[in-house]
This record gives sequence, structure tokens and C-alpha cells, in this order.
Amino acid sequence: MKRTYIEELSKHQGEEVTLKGWLYHKRSSGKIKFLVMRDGTGIVQGVLVKGAASDEVFDCFDKLTQESSFVMKGKAKKEDRAPGGYEIEVSDIEIVSVAQDYPITPKEHGVEFLMDRRHLWLRSSRQHAVLRIRHEIIRAIREFFDSRGFLLLDAPIFTPAACEGTSTLFETDYFDLGKAYLTQSGQLYGEAGAMAFGKVYVFGPTFRAEKSKTRRHLTEFWMVEPEVAYFDLNDDMDLAEEFLEHIVQSVLKNRMPELKTLERNTEFLENVKRPLPRITYDEAVDILKRKGVNFEWGNDFGGSDETVISEQFDRPVMVHRYPAKIKAFYMKRDPQNSDLALALDVLAPEGYGEIIGGSQREDDLDILTQRIREHSLPQDAFEWYLDLRRYGSVPHAGFGLGVERTVGWICGLDHVRETIPFARMIYRLTP
Repeated sequence: MKRTYIEELSKHQGEEVTLKGWLYHKRSSGKIKFLVMRDGTGIVQGVLVKGAASDEVFDCFDKLTQESSFVMKGKAKKEDRAPGGYEIEVSDIEIVSVAQDYPITPKEHGVEFLMDRRHLWLRSSRQHAVLRIRHEIIRAIREFFDSRGFLLLDAPIFTPAACEGTSTLFETDYFDLGKAYLTQSGQLYGEAGAMAFGKVYVFGPTFRAEKSKTRRHLTEFWMVEPEVAYFDLNDDMDLAEEFLEHIVQSVLKNRMPELKTLERNTEFLENVKRPLPRITYDEAVDILKRKGVNFEWGNDFGGSDETVISEQFDRPVMVHRYPAKIKAFYMKRDPQNSDLALALDVLAPEGYGEIIGGSQREDDLDILTQRIREHSLPQDAFEWYLDLRRYGSVPHAGFGLGVERTVGWICGLDHVRETIPFARMIYRLTP
């Protein structure tokens, strides 16, 4: 008999089906025994009735342990009280592998215990919900850009120089060519793509050797970075808010069961619709001062500062025009005030901080060359980047969205370590 997946059971009501999966848990009520199977697409309850199934099949109940793998055959029946809304009247069981004592049990376990067993923790209903929402976010990201004529441009992971600052680089020897670095961002290559194709997006892993242990930081994370020729800062902000609305509304539409599993209050998510509020850096500083925060103009916002600012709004807020001295070398200065960069950050509500960072890029060759020197960066490594200004330079802009921070916010998680299948943090390299 052809295999059926649990998520397909609604199409097979009243039919004989064959399911293949693992034992999630079991319980017994005298002559009736219940086996709850998971197969990666959902969970379903199998019902074993003494006399209805053979003694050999009935005895399989005692042999199966948590996470044992088995094949279950029987008739699919609608049952609203059962997990997943369906149950199987079991006629046959084939045991594939009996699991040893499973280390993760229904009792409370510490985070370190679970992270050490992340390869097994992924099987839990909570992690299923988180990673299915992550999948939906990534699907929505690709759908958004693909449907708007953006080209996916794959940027290299090995790079010859820094993009976001030399202090957070992972360094390695690169054959006879000297040092290479794991990418901090694909943006510079995205700019080259925008000059060739008009509008592109880079989507891949990025690395930051930042010795930070906050709930918002990973050393390896995924980022999507659109870049568009002939865009200015306002165009960039328009794209960012349309993009964010699309992602969040897609999750609300397609992953509400997972949000319910996580007991996520969706009030703030439902508010993520255009237009998003936009404030300047100066206005953000005024908010901090009114709230009694001791903040000096010219500093970057810390996590607690971002929380205070975002608490004033019922949806993500866009902060723009930051002091140039705290921003990257490639950001264009505000023509109205050269002390400011045409930069933007999008701060998520509920204390989740920055999820988007972007800017209009400096398109003047002489100014960009000067900025590279001011930041003590090796100009030879950026000659290809300067070529983009030598040969047909145009105004352009883009941004980056961190997938893990976005997953953490949408899921309402306390820490980004659960937002990626296998987290890499300052003190974690396994499993």
C-alpha cells in the first residue's frame, strides 16, 4: 500500500492507509491502547483494540518505546478529540527499530541539556512549530523578491576584506593568497549585481566574530539583502515596510496552528501593515530622554534603548538618519547635514530590537575612496568595489534582514538559539 503522510489524512478519511514514523508517546486504557505517531508532517493517534487486531499486533504496544520507528496500517477516521483531528483504527504494525531510553522526556530540562541534544530536541512539537515558521518566513522572502523581478545573486562566503568592521572577522589562510575572511555580509557583491541587473537580492549565511552573549546574537546567521539601482533612502524604506508586511502576513495566513502551539499573542503581528511609523535618530533620542534614559547623542542604540523606543509604537518603527561616525564606510551622507548618514534601522516591537538595517550607498568615487582610507581599510581589496563608481555610478540603496532575529520576534522566543536548526554561539560549536 502506498505511504500516506499524516498531513494528508483529510484526503483519505475512511480509507486504509499506511503511515511511517516514530512513537511520540503512548497510553493504555485496559483493552484499548493508544499509540501517537509523528512523521514530521504532523501527529496522529493509532487505536489498538483487543480482539480487533491480532495478538501479535496488540503486543507491539509493549515493545515500542518513545521515538521507536514503526509502520502503522489501518483505517483513517475523523476524530476531533484526537491529536491532529484524526485517528487510525490499527490493523497492523511493523516495528522498524526499537529506541533506547530517550533522553528528552516530558519533564523539565535545562537549556544547556537540550542544546547539547539539539539533534534530538528538533523532534519536539515546539521546535517543529518554530522551524516550520522559519520555513514559511524564508518561503515568503523568496516569494516577495521573485514575484517583483529581483534576481537572486549568490555572494561568496570567502572574502578578501571586511564589510562591517575588522574587529568581528573570522580569519583563515587562503592557499598562497594570504588571509581570507568569512563574510559578514553579501552587500558589496549585491551592489555589483544591482549595477548589472537593476535589482537583486543576496540570501545566505553570514558570520560575525563578535564576543557577545546576548539573546539576540549568533556567530553564524542567515541574512537576506536586496539592493536596487536608482533607489534613494525613501525608496529603501518603502521597500522595507512592504517586505516586512508581506513576511508577517504570510506567517499569519499559513502558520497560525504553529503560532498557537507557541502560545504566541499575535496582536502586534496583526498590526504589521503599511505604513510603518518613521522617526529620525534625533526623534528617537528625544524619546529616550523623555523616558529618563541617560543617552548621549552620537552613540549607537543598545538593546535596552531599542526596547524603550519600540515600546512607544504598536508595530515596527523605522529609525533613519543616524550619526555617520557610528555607521559603515559605504553609507552616503545626508546632503542636508554631512554629520548624518542616510541609514535606516527597523526596530521590532516587544523588545526584539533591530531586524532590518540598511542605507543609501555612497555613489561618488572620490568620497568613497576617502571613506575607505578614513576607516583604515586596505584599498587594494576594494578596487573592484570602487570600479562600480568608475563605470556608470548611480544612486542605489539596500538593506539586510536577519532571519533569526525575525523568527525570534514572530515566534515570541526568548533567545535566538531556537530560531536556527543548529545554533553557533560564542561558547557553542556542537552538535
